[in-house]
Amino acid sequence: MDTYVASQDRYEHLEYRPCGESGLRLPRLSLGLWQNFGADRDLEGQRRILRRAFDLGVFHWDLANNYGPPPGAAEENLGRILARDLGRYRDELVITTKAGWVMGPGPHQQGGSRKYLLSSLDRSLARMGLDHVDVFYSHRPDPDTPLEETMTALHHAVVSGRATYAGISSYGPSLTRKAAAIMRDLGTPLVVHQPSYSMLNRWVEEGLLEAAADEGMGVVAFSPLAQGLLTDRYLDGAVPADSRAGVGRPSWRDNMLTEQVLDRVRALNRIALERGQTLAQMAISWVLRDQGPRTVTTALIGASSVEQLEQNLRASESADFTEEELREIDRWAVDSDINIWWGATASKS
Repeated sequence: MDTYVASQDRYEHLEYRPCGESGLRLPRLSLGLWQNFGADRDLEGQRRILRRAFDLGVFHWDLANNYGPPPGAAEENLGRILARDLGRYRDELVITTKAGWVMGPGPHQQGGSRKYLLSSLDRSLARMGLDHVDVFYSHRPDPDTPLEETMTALHHAVVSGRATYAGISSYGPSLTRKAAAIMRDLGTPLVVHQPSYSMLNRWVEEGLLEAAADEGMGVVAFSPLAQGLLTDRYLDGAVPADSRAGVGRPSWRDNMLTEQVLDRVRALNRIALERGQTLAQMAISWVLRDQGPRTVTTALIGASSVEQLEQNLRASESADFTEEELREIDRWAVDSDINIWWGATASKS
């Protein structure tokens, strides 16, 4: 077994930003383990991706209890890789996980109850072989559980030492402000919100980015590539067999790939080429563009290979957008009915 030694210059590749008003610092690009770290993927390939990510300064790795397949597999695989390679660097890593979506049968394997959140966190820690995570999130609002109960569970996760910080994901603007107020009163401020955000899914611009900034929360944007739509995979209208559409991943809906959406994607691709970027790189750069106090802290990118990871990380090297480029992008970067999480967000806005 080879002994992994991290690159000495790992902190020289990316910019690091404060997460809201906390002391937590995150790289401008972070690694999400949602799609490519389940039992259906080669463990050695996962190991290469995580090692290369850390060597390039991507020390923030995001998970949830149900990431797989099957649910829990991504956390288990990360635990194996930490034990083999990266455990010695645990203090440098920011490892985050979540609970809220369905994990199994029965009423206490989903939602925002204290029972589910805390028991789920215990199981997540066991799968990863950790004694704490750096951020524990409520993965979605739950209309069937009092908000105070969900927030008290997050508070307890922190004061019990199982999490260093607390966050929320997919909460609407009004509920975000209510949750932040509860947590401040409890003495455990929310430090981060994790919403979906892309050029084809701009709901966060309608009050959420402002709410997060007002409440002193950082923003971790997930799915900046719109479940793969904002890549070159579908430009010719065909569906690659190994794509999310071809495989039929749970994150895909058949109505996403319409001719109208393809027209928008192709127009955006032309703008990217004029900027000297791939469409994926521009999509990531755009999510991270300067929006003053509403600027996104970090974007979560996925990677099925080291090569894809390196390609997407080059988004951090791009030039700022000109006003003309932003106006042209706005012609095509419009809501395209791809926010598969909207039902949860809207249920308790």
